Amino acid sequence: MNLLERNKLGSRLRPVLSGLARTVLFALILILSCTFKVAKDPGVLIMQINSEPGILNPILATDSNAYQVLGYIYETLLDLDNETLEYKPLLAESWEVSEDHHTYTFNLRKDVKWQDGYPFTADDIIYSYSVIMDPKVDAAVYRAGLGDIENVEKLSDHSVKFVYKKPYFRGLLVCGGISIVPKHIFDDGTDFNKHPANRNPIGTGPYIFKEWKTKRKIVLESNGSYWKKPPELKGLVFQIIEDSTVPLQQLKKGEIDMAELRAIQWERSTGSRAFNARFNKVKYYLPQYSYIGWNIKKPFFSDARVRRAMSMMIDKQKILEKLSFGLGIVVEGPQYYFSDSYGHNIKPDPFDPKAAAKLLDEAGWIDHDGDGIRDKDGIPFKFDYCYVASSVSASRIGTMLREDLSKTGIVMNMKGLEFNALIKVIDERSFDAITLAWSVPFENDPYQLWHSSQIEDGSNYVGFSNKEADEVIEAIRVEFDKEKRDELYKRLQMILHIEQPYTFLFNPATLLAYSKRFTNVKLYKVGVDIREWGIDTTVVSE
Repeated sequence: MNLLERNKLGSRLRPVLSGLARTVLFALILILSCTFKVAKDPGVLIMQINSEPGILNPILATDSNAYQVLGYIYETLLDLDNETLEYKPLLAESWEVSEDHHTYTFNLRKDVKWQDGYPFTADDIIYSYSVIMDPKVDAAVYRAGLGDIENVEKLSDHSVKFVYKKPYFRGLLVCGGISIVPKHIFDDGTDFNKHPANRNPIGTGPYIFKEWKTKRKIVLESNGSYWKKPPELKGLVFQIIEDSTVPLQQLKKGEIDMAELRAIQWERSTGSRAFNARFNKVKYYLPQYSYIGWNIKKPFFSDARVRRAMSMMIDKQKILEKLSFGLGIVVEGPQYYFSDSYGHNIKPDPFDPKAAAKLLDEAGWIDHDGDGIRDKDGIPFKFDYCYVASSVSASRIGTMLREDLSKTGIVMNMKGLEFNALIKVIDERSFDAITLAWSVPFENDPYQLWHSSQIEDGSNYVGFSNKEADEVIEAIRVEFDKEKRDELYKRLQMILHIEQPYTFLFNPATLLAYSKRFTNVKLYKVGVDIREWGIDTTVVSE
């Protein structure tokens, strides 16, 4: 996912988004005879991020919290329209694509300046591309995504050309979303990975970096010299709040202006007349999904019948109701549920332990020695379920699954790991089963997750290999007709449904509450866009 997609998702996700990673305020007001406190400056929006960003450089950043901040400081050549999700001009005022889809030419705006007043030119793009492709720079994942670009050429100070080695359906998005940093700041002989500007960013966007108080907050202020109309909000404050139970408390106290809610908070703590007099609530769905991945190289899960049986022993709707009050969607595929590429006719297998037991029998997993545990070739069906130890939902899903599996002769051990330890077992391919979640672009390339060439070093860590799936994925990458590409996506979804390398779980709802002090808040399919927000000037602050 490149900067354009992360900016879109980051400016709507936690609290905003826009294209996958893509936020609130106060005053004294009398509502229903109830007075409440607001931030001292009503023009500043205070919001949460759930952990400290690692770095504020769009080329080096890897965490969603960093991109949530960076999306207001840095910009890309193209943007995605909030309503249509189609490309539109941003730093590039126009572009051309060659008929053979090998060449992408961008004509840059001539009125854009970096926030220190230095002109933005094609040199910044050429420099940024060279940095990304430099093996000494800590951008290996990003670099891999640009591997099919043959070269980037400066045509003039305000024109640049990207040349692809071969056609690629996401070529325009990759080029138009490339992360751009100021050459005059970074190209000074300092190690790019350790440059001071990584904590003091200078971009072209609507907000300027002001301060970063470690473990407390990051503060941005409105860019009064922004090349477009400056934002109406005077500033944005990102409070670092790691405990997910705290933001709602701070919202009610007037210490922050917007909070992402947990499902239980949405249902039980935000329905009062007093709360709804002060705050609005919105619900939307980002392109993301949770899943359980089965390591196909392990003897337990090498047979598709077993993987399908495992899926049939998970009562997804019951879990969704118990854990999230039904605030989510059960999914059966990797594409965004609300896109034309998702096959809505492909339904998850129903919860059916008896049918699952029959599939296990057919696959040879039978209790041969009468000890109550299924076995095959002398191997008892005992496996580890790995998950992030701090994830309450993953733990509860595992607990419910373990109980159901025990009834059919399968032993599942719960193995909660710290995140870095979980990544280690993924990299080593040493896990049995693992539960995580993916945030995906709106127009997703399934190659890295599902192509057999990505089993060893890519993200296909479950070891899925299917000749037809490989052919479909390769066809998707060179198909520029959207309707035809959507049909290929649906075919891939059907293959995954049959093979069940993942048990797809849920697309969770993103739940947001924000102060009614803000105006022009529009709910799009994938969230809200804070860059559009205004302030009710009739509201005064203490």
